[in-house]
Amino acid sequence: MCRWLAYSGSPINLEELLYKPANSLVMQSRHARLGVETTNGDGFGVGWYGSAPYPGLFHSTEPAWHDRNLRELSGQASSGRVFAHIRASTGSAVQQTNCHPFRHRRWLWMHNGLITDFPAVKRDLAMAVEPSLFPQIEGATDSELFFFLALTFGLEQDPHGAVSAAVGLIEDVGRQHGIDFPIQMTVATTDGDTTWAFRYSSEGRSRSLFHSTDVATLRAQYPDNPMLHALSDDARLIVSEPLGDLRGAWREVPESTCVVVHGGGEDLLEFSPAVV
Repeated sequence: MCRWLAYSGSPINLEELLYKPANSLVMQSRHARLGVETTNGDGFGVGWYGSAPYPGLFHSTEPAWHDRNLRELSGQASSGRVFAHIRASTGSAVQQTNCHPFRHRRWLWMHNGLITDFPAVKRDLAMAVEPSLFPQIEGATDSELFFFLALTFGLEQDPHGAVSAAVGLIEDVGRQHGIDFPIQMTVATTDGDTTWAFRYSSEGRSRSLFHSTDVATLRAQYPDNPMLHALSDDARLIVSEPLGDLRGAWREVPESTCVVVHGGGEDLLEFSPAVV
């Protein structure tokens, strides 16, 4: 599968997220602790928001631990909202257009998991994509098609409802093809202002997902930790697996849950597929 992180808060150097933590995303690309695969070396991507009206993207097919350009970029770039993803392919080619995050206008999307037996259901799902959106699909992954299904169902107006509808369709089509457990997912999406993250699987045994706890509380508990003093009180992280072992810093996202992060606020909502 894959590993990813979604950060929001005061502007932070990308190096602080990707390289410096004890269990950083680059470390996870070689030695993931909680993933199905230990190694996630089939490319990576970083998306961030700056002064442009749309987010920047950097994709590479190199393993994250081996890419000098990622190291150079991370040492210079900073942002108040960052998506980063390391990839372990479930069958599609290792190419830049298959690397996450995916972008549509101001929106970013990344996914860990799979649409089960994707070749069998791909045509039916692709035919459900809004015709005006379909030409914008660049790669061959189930994750990107999932993104465009969510866009078709109104992601830009109602992210929770759109992802619910997309998952409902994926499950319906999968079961029509005799697939017992059509989807496995942790998904993150953002418009640059709010982040939505989802943990769900048809089997009820979803991939790992965690969210950070309140920074101000952690700062009081660990007054000598310099990293915590560098973060604003509204800083939040949602991650496939914790970036470190600081006690009390991480909470597991429950099964069938959507996490919504806006500013310093955080809500956990129930999530279930819509009946199609």
